[in-house]
Amino acid sequence: MSAADPGNVAAAVASDNASGTIDSRDIGTGGVTLRGVAVALDADVGQAFIVDCCRHTEGLLRDEDIKVKWGLSDEHWIGLANNVPLLQAVRAERDRRIASGDAAREAAQQHFAKAPAVLGRILSSELVSPGHRIEAAKELRQVADNGPGAVPAIQEKFIIRINLGADETLVYEGHAPCKPPPSNEGDLP
Repeated sequence: MSAADPGNVAAAVASDNASGTIDSRDIGTGGVTLRGVAVALDADVGQAFIVDCCRHTEGLLRDEDIKVKWGLSDEHWIGLANNVPLLQAVRAERDRRIASGDAAREAAQQHFAKAPAVLGRILSSELVSPGHRIEAAKELRQVADNGPGAVPAIQEKFIIRINLGADETLVYEGHAPCKPPPSNEGDLP
């Protein structure tokens, strides 16, 4: 289904004149049928579907991704364009995602996922100057580093109180770095 297809959720959300009819398989005025089960839009599953529909309108998910994930037939997918409560919920969630920065953050993450391939082409190209190839290698090293040094250590606050009696107490406060869990059994002492 293309973005120009009127049955597409993204096209319907973008359009302010969506039809008022609701697919007969949808429950009441605030639901949708997913994987053959009627789900209220305000339920956790309904909210997850709304977020996925928002991602679709933002170009982050393809039609097929949503149809497979949520068990939607082509006919039901097209019918969602007529579910006014769903479209209103998707518009509201889209506005929330834009205001919170979630939409831009997810879009940037998808673009960033392509960076290693681009850096790899720069690094491998004999036509690129050595300085740019070295910079590409440094950036690739940064992206590839997912060890303990990649993320700043989270520090846990601790307080030691020693009651010496007679209303006398010693208090020591500090921060200790949290150790990551062992990655495999070979790391255990």
